[in-house]
Amino acid sequence: MASHRKSRPSATRVAGIRTPALATAALTSVALLSQTANAAPSEDGKPSLEEVEKKVDALYRQAESATEKYNAAKEKTGRQRKQVDTLLDDVAERTDRLNKAREELGSFAAAQYRTGASAPDTATFLLADSPQDYFDQTQLMSRLTSRQKDAVDDYATQQSATMKKRQEAARSLETLTETQDDLKTAKTTVQAKLASARELLSQLTAQEKARLAEIEKRQQAEAARKAAELAKQQAAAAKQEGSSSSTSSSGSPSSSSSSSSSDASYATKAAKAIAFARAQIGKPYVWGATGPGSYDCSGLSQAAWKAAGVSLPRTTYDQVNAGTTVSLADAQPGDLVFFYDDVTHVGIYVGNGMMIHAPKPGAYVREESIYYGGESIIHSVVRPA
Repeated sequence: MASHRKSRPSATRVAGIRTPALATAALTSVALLSQTANAAPSEDGKPSLEEVEKKVDALYRQAESATEKYNAAKEKTGRQRKQVDTLLDDVAERTDRLNKAREELGSFAAAQYRTGASAPDTATFLLADSPQDYFDQTQLMSRLTSRQKDAVDDYATQQSATMKKRQEAARSLETLTETQDDLKTAKTTVQAKLASARELLSQLTAQEKARLAEIEKRQQAEAARKAAELAKQQAAAAKQEGSSSSTSSSGSPSSSSSSSSSDASYATKAAKAIAFARAQIGKPYVWGATGPGSYDCSGLSQAAWKAAGVSLPRTTYDQVNAGTTVSLADAQPGDLVFFYDDVTHVGIYVGNGMMIHAPKPGAYVREESIYYGGESIIHSVVRPA
């Protein structure tokens, strides 16, 4: 997704890919920036590094939110377009049946004209060559009238159903148009925010970029330290859980076996999802992309778990509800880590406090600490299968 509130890894190589210095500038920690030389506005009126960081971060966050809205609108548009196509096909089929019913009515009218416009009466009996002729004509007209009535009823039914379907199709077309407008608005918003961010970043001097890179190196080191701490905590918890499980398994072997089987099944799927995600490292982040050449954050998590046979929704808003929420201390490889209060970023946990994610515009799919932007931005951890 777009860049986040805290700093990202610097312009040094991460997972074999060099991160563009301009893009990483937006992710610098505000606290660290305040310690740098140009924290206050310069004499020439240019904004300070801190001000640039805040503005760029806000723009990227707005673009990130708009991207998820774009993803949701795009998915909704696809569903509605299919619905409209189905309704229009149905209307065409019903119209064809209505035309056939109308033709049948026309044939009855012609038959009635040929045999006489009204039902036989006493005069007809008197003019008949014989009582048998009168009887035959009466029976014919009776059959024609009954069949004609059925045809009229069928035509009325077909006409009513066709009109309802036409109205339904019209409403669906109107909804589709509104959703397409939402899609266009979200796309325009993303493009405008990213363009503004690029403009601000382009104004940084080489010295300013160098200072930001130094700050980001310290931020990266801190993120790595916290990841290592989490790894130790998880290892200790796993060891203790294994010991407890071993002690209690003698009393309930069936329950222990079922739990182990479930864990093994998840681990197998998670390994496939992680393998897929790792194979995407180095591919560019592109907002709204779902692969195979580029991804945004939710597009990558969706594609990775699809490779493991698990279908996830398209957006982070929906993915966060597509599984079981677990604590960060209990996170296992394959779990999805979500960020920010508005849940606009996601990464795939790979263990030891690390994840694979598509970070932001100008960056590439990479593996890095889940604390890349600080601990406070971690929203939740979800086990999708």
